[in-house]
Amino acid sequence: MNGDKPYKVMIVDDDKFLLNMYSIKFTNNKFDVTLAGDGQAAVTKLREGYEPDVILLDVVMPVMDGIEALNIIRKEGLAKRAAIMMLSNQGQPSDIEKAKAYNVDGYIVKATSIPSEIITEALNLLERTKSRREGAVSETPAVASVPTPETPNAV
Repeated sequence: MNGDKPYKVMIVDDDKFLLNMYSIKFTNNKFDVTLAGDGQAAVTKLREGYEPDVILLDVVMPVMDGIEALNIIRKEGLAKRAAIMMLSNQGQPSDIEKAKAYNVDGYIVKATSIPSEIITEALNLLERTKSRREGAVSETPAVASVPTPETPNAV
């Protein structure tokens, strides 16, 4: 929790089953959840002024993919205080490097992670990027975690 207020998370994925499952899991862990079915819908909500604490962004989606959405979010300075984590089944090094090029804060491969691990990683990411949410917006992203045997999907 963010003091007395719950953290705000935006989950962006075109898979309605996953959106529903993650929405329930994050809500049960005291997050305020906003959903978007593709990158364009997420960018639109952010342009309208929505300020989440963390954004979980799928890579492969119709209309606008996650990498393009991440690029726009960074270029336009949307959600400056939000930590952004890619949550995708695209786990090749080249996919991760594309996301890193746009200063992503974290990257998790969905197929090898259970929801509780994703919530834990989101909380860890929020802790690592705390100063950004408290107003000290940095041009340099927080250092993301490096994969280890204990956290093979973290970046």
